[in-house]
Amino acid sequence: MMQHQLSIEARFRPEILERILRVIRHRGFQICTMNMATETGSDNINIEMIVASLRPVELLSTQLTKLMDVASVQIQQQTTQQISA
Repeated sequence: MMQHQLSIEARFRPEILERILRVIRHRGFQICTMNMATETGSDNINIEMIVASLRPVELLSTQLTKLMDVASVQIQQQTTQQISA
């Protein structure tokens, strides 16, 4: 599987993390690491994560961008490291 690092900026809502995780699972990606922090003086959150899959990461990025409260999704790094499932 290929690993990909994503950076997601979203408006903080109680359900937004659940929505993001559901899309990741439905698109066939596994979360390897995840870190979430709120922006100071704002109602936005930043989520940094590394996901793994055999599928192209662009498929996931496109679907995450369609979520209502997601402001941006950036692919920070694509590694060619293969991990075994």
